[in-house]
Amino acid sequence: MTESSLAPHTAGSGSSGPGLAADVPAAGSQPPSAESRMTRRQQLALVLLLGSQFMLAIDFSILNVALPSIGSGVGLGDGDLQWIATAFALPSAGFTLLFARVADLSGRRRLFLIGLGLLVVASLLGGLAQSPVELLVARVGQGLAAAIVVPAALSLLVTTFPDGPVRRRALGLNGALLPAGFTVGALVGGLLTGYLSWRWAFLVNVPVALAILVATPRVIPLDRGTSGQRLDIPGALTVTAGLVAFVYGVSRGGEDGWSDPWVWVAIGLGLALLVVFWRVERSSPHPLVSIDVLRMRHVGWGSAGGFGVFALGSSIVFVMTLYLQQVLGYSAVTTGLIFGVPGAAAFTAGMISPRLLTVIPSKPLLVFGLVLQGLCALALVFVGPDRGSLTLFLVASVVGFFGHACGIVGYLITATSGLRDDQQGLATGLTTLTQQVALTLGIPVLSAVANARTNTLRADGDHSPADAVLGGLHLALGVNAAVTAVVVVLVTVFLVRPGRPRRTDRADLADLRDLAQDRVAASSQGAGLPAAAGSAPA
Repeated sequence: MTESSLAPHTAGSGSSGPGLAADVPAAGSQPPSAESRMTRRQQLALVLLLGSQFMLAIDFSILNVALPSIGSGVGLGDGDLQWIATAFALPSAGFTLLFARVADLSGRRRLFLIGLGLLVVASLLGGLAQSPVELLVARVGQGLAAAIVVPAALSLLVTTFPDGPVRRRALGLNGALLPAGFTVGALVGGLLTGYLSWRWAFLVNVPVALAILVATPRVIPLDRGTSGQRLDIPGALTVTAGLVAFVYGVSRGGEDGWSDPWVWVAIGLGLALLVVFWRVERSSPHPLVSIDVLRMRHVGWGSAGGFGVFALGSSIVFVMTLYLQQVLGYSAVTTGLIFGVPGAAAFTAGMISPRLLTVIPSKPLLVFGLVLQGLCALALVFVGPDRGSLTLFLVASVVGFFGHACGIVGYLITATSGLRDDQQGLATGLTTLTQQVALTLGIPVLSAVANARTNTLRADGDHSPADAVLGGLHLALGVNAAVTAVVVVLVTVFLVRPGRPRRTDRADLADLRDLAQDRVAASSQGAGLPAAAGSAPA
């Protein structure tokens, strides 16, 4: 492979005959060759793209520990602290699909650089903020930057590396760095707040983003985007407004309670706008989201599995944070250090996931990750109020974080495989949207379950404050495990579907075509014949 392989590659084009068998894993089907090694330039591109993803993953969690200090620093009351998270979540979830499509049309590298520039400005504003308005405007800017950078970076990652071992290795590292970033963010947030100032939770982004901004044009080639297509303005407006309203309603309900009528007004308005968006997309000549792509089983049901990985996994992290601090009484810094143990397990999972994919195809790997994550939630139901439960906590969290990283890798490969390069912006936009919405919704919903149980136990008067909190956490974890089991069943039935031959979708056809080409090439080389480019069986 030469450095020209950095140019976009087409994945999943072509066709095959009907009546083919169920999924044949592409993993492990290629003989060892240069295709399994990264060039020097690809390695540099991988560092830059994963660096941006890792930075934004840290940014998602770094402020959680610093919230009380931030509030007192800019004069934001305790009851309004949730707006620091909500101001980031609304634009990051609402604008992801729009900017993913804009990246397809105008060029992914261009949008990637614009997003990094916006992140620098917003982080500077947040670090220097003197009032609540300035701080919240900075958080909105960071959310918009995430909506631009994350899908553009993931799309560049997919199109930079050809489908095969190299791409699986790159996506495996990406899957490892996402949960590791959340863990590192909690630790760094505690250290910066405790030893420097909460302002460095914002300012730490600036030098990293500037370094990536300067290096990217030298490493990643310019792509021209897709010509001859226009932006679907009605679709962009309805999906953005619908997602913002829906996320706002759920976030407000999780923070302020579900009895507020405005919560349900926002949720209802969001759902109505998303229905309108679906109808717009069915008739649009240049849809923001191709209905045909959404109907692909590996995209639709893969996204359902990915939603479960992110939503249920993030809520476990939230519950574990409360357990360590409010029940066991550990400090924020100690909590961050404890999270380093499962964080290492997540990173290990990402590092070995390319090898796992030679044994377990991406779809079963997604299910495997969900199963481990659910077992973690189930085991944590049995933790007690004393520090003797820390061993069970660590073992369960190591298993859960390992499964979480495996699930992320399985999801990313499943949802982005078998698609043309001009569809990768949409595919990566959907995966990013799934991630952002799941992270936004998972915590408020499980938090509401835990708070309701905790308040009931406190009202009884027979439980200490720590026992009441623990009871709420136990119920939330039990609900998490039960929902995970349902998701596992649905994804297994509708995505993996082992057994009788079935009609294939495009991802299946791509896998089968690649496997056939590999076998023909291997047979030709074994017979001393030159392998024909693009060989396929008659």
